Amino acid sequence: MPYVLANSYDADLKIWSGSEIEEYFAPDLSIGEIIFHEMRRHPKLIAQISTTEETILIREELHSNAMRVASYMRSKGLLQSDIVGIIARNTSHIPAVAYGCFFNGIAFHSLNIAYDRGTIEKLFSITHPRMIFCDGDEYEKVRDATRGMEDVEIVTMRNHPEGGSTPIEQILSSPIEENFRPVRLEQGIDQTLAILCSSGTTGIPKAVTITNSRQILMGSYSLTTSDIQYCHNTLDWITGLLTTITSGIFSTTRIIADNVFDPVHMMRLIEEYKITWLIQGPSQMAQMANCPEFEGADLSSIRQFVFGGGRSSVETQKQIRSRLSSDCLNFMYGFTELGAMGTINYHFDEKPNSVGRVVPGLKAKIISEEGKSLGPNELGEVCIRNGQYWAGYYGNPQETRKMRDPQMWFHTGDLGYFDQDGFLYIVERKKDMLKYQNIMYYPNDIETIISEMPDVAEVCVFGVWDQVYGDKAAAAVVKKQGTELNAQDVEDYVKERTDSKYKHLHEGAIIVEDLIRSPNGKTNRKATKDYFLEVKERQ
Repeated sequence: MPYVLANSYDADLKIWSGSEIEEYFAPDLSIGEIIFHEMRRHPKLIAQISTTEETILIREELHSNAMRVASYMRSKGLLQSDIVGIIARNTSHIPAVAYGCFFNGIAFHSLNIAYDRGTIEKLFSITHPRMIFCDGDEYEKVRDATRGMEDVEIVTMRNHPEGGSTPIEQILSSPIEENFRPVRLEQGIDQTLAILCSSGTTGIPKAVTITNSRQILMGSYSLTTSDIQYCHNTLDWITGLLTTITSGIFSTTRIIADNVFDPVHMMRLIEEYKITWLIQGPSQMAQMANCPEFEGADLSSIRQFVFGGGRSSVETQKQIRSRLSSDCLNFMYGFTELGAMGTINYHFDEKPNSVGRVVPGLKAKIISEEGKSLGPNELGEVCIRNGQYWAGYYGNPQETRKMRDPQMWFHTGDLGYFDQDGFLYIVERKKDMLKYQNIMYYPNDIETIISEMPDVAEVCVFGVWDQVYGDKAAAAVVKKQGTELNAQDVEDYVKERTDSKYKHLHEGAIIVEDLIRSPNGKTNRKATKDYFLEVKERQ
């Protein structure tokens, strides 16, 4: 039997509500305090295994390393009001850096390693980190980006440059403060835990604050010491932060790797380490299902496979489910600003296109353009309320007000609807809505059709502006390995599958090796469109 989320509906206010939150830990404890105490309960259990650096740390070793990092920060005079920067891969000692920050009540601002010097400079100029942890590979880029900031200490995690940085080994050999204890947060659990980055598909990413709220643990309370967790994402993703926190709190074994995502390597890790808990993005799922080794992969150890951050075709979901030993592939919906998942679907067979029901502690509603609440099966903007403090976008009150209204509702910018059973369906981003000959349509309408083609692995549809017709649909398509799919096949397939001429690919299609993605792995529709136009111009 699948897990069932209990939801209620207020027909007058047209609001869906999740069940009440059950407190598993004292409500005044910070995330750092919980991790500190839980890590001491199982000191000899394996905490993490790095498959690329070939290191193994038991929990007391990771706990000790985290206390050394925290003690070093204290010796340098860092306060709870300070910020620590992180721009690094999933290497052996990055979890200790994160826990050390948690123990000190110091928020870290985590950036993606793919960011260029200019983006790093703009983001760190917002938060002004006192100390930055990075790989030696990024040292020069980080150093140059922070030249105008005073007293910034750069710590390198590996591949240390000659002079200029503090090697992490120096910190890990420093003493632990006598009678070390995690701090009590000056602002309680409303205090900022971490600062991540928005997707950045439309410009410089915003610095998104995440509080010490317990909400981030929703959906993870079934984890036990027998679980083996894996998430390829780094600490600048909400899923990377989630995995780091839950592995510390629930005493799981975490598998980490610092390589560029490779689906074959991923499936080998699942088989070798008997991974039980996996969280991925749709693009990673598509890459797995698209490689020849997938049909022989043994994914039977997985008992919870969560994915989110974008849409995955039903066909890809069916392929993944065919290799699992239980019904454990769950589509979840959330966003960085919420700091947690908002909905999760435990009912694929009954509701295959839904992102599920609202999780405990949250409320959700659909609103019209005029801000009026809408009922079941009425399309509008998805709004979610967690009733908790949010510090907003760091240093950006104007954008904060756009994202969250005075009644504490997050305005997601996603268009969707609830059905009569309380299952949420995400249709499209508001800003992605297109218009052809004055008829509104969504790229996903066409993407759904194309994804049904047996030879298609991934697809991105966008509009190309025409002064006569408006937005003419075009597509960039990734074909499955070993197939002979061509652009005309795609155009013909769409034409045959819809009577709505405005949904035809009037601007055509191209076959690409991969879609262009933002640093957090999401498909960058604008950049993919720009590439499409370049290709068409050369033809």
